[in-house]
Amino acid sequence: MHQNTITMKTEWTLDGRQFTSDDIGDFYGFVYRITNLVNGHDYIGRKYFNTVRKLKPLMGFKRKRKVTKETDWKEYWGSSKRLLEDIEKLGKENFKREIICLCETRGDTNYMEAKIQFDEEVLLNPENYNGIIAIKLGYGSVKNLSEKYVQSKQNML
Repeated sequence: MHQNTITMKTEWTLDGRQFTSDDIGDFYGFVYRITNLVNGHDYIGRKYFNTVRKLKPLMGFKRKRKVTKETDWKEYWGSSKRLLEDIEKLGKENFKREIICLCETRGDTNYMEAKIQFDEEVLLNPENYNGIIAIKLGYGSVKNLSEKYVQSKQNML
């Protein structure tokens, strides 16, 4: 029983419910928050659900083949060295992983990660594990941006 409680705590959640591969649908990726339940520090990042690898064309063909594979998103714990050190020290059961928003394209995912990081001033907050905001985007990447997060911010005004 105790083991199941720990497992459930470390799963990804969306709006308070467990999120699984069955929930991915047509979404490309997500923006997430990992929160340290001991001291309240958090980390905001993004992760893609799938990765596409290009293979050489088959003999006699010119077009490269594409292989799509699910990423390690279920086991992913962020890229912050400080965060990963705390997870190692305190145990995964002392951290909560939440999906903030689901995104339909790679560009949307990258944009929303940076937008949320800037909105929450992660670099100005010493209780945040984010140490850098790195982004390279163009208009074409985000022209069909999901309005879910943007709309929710407008509703708060």
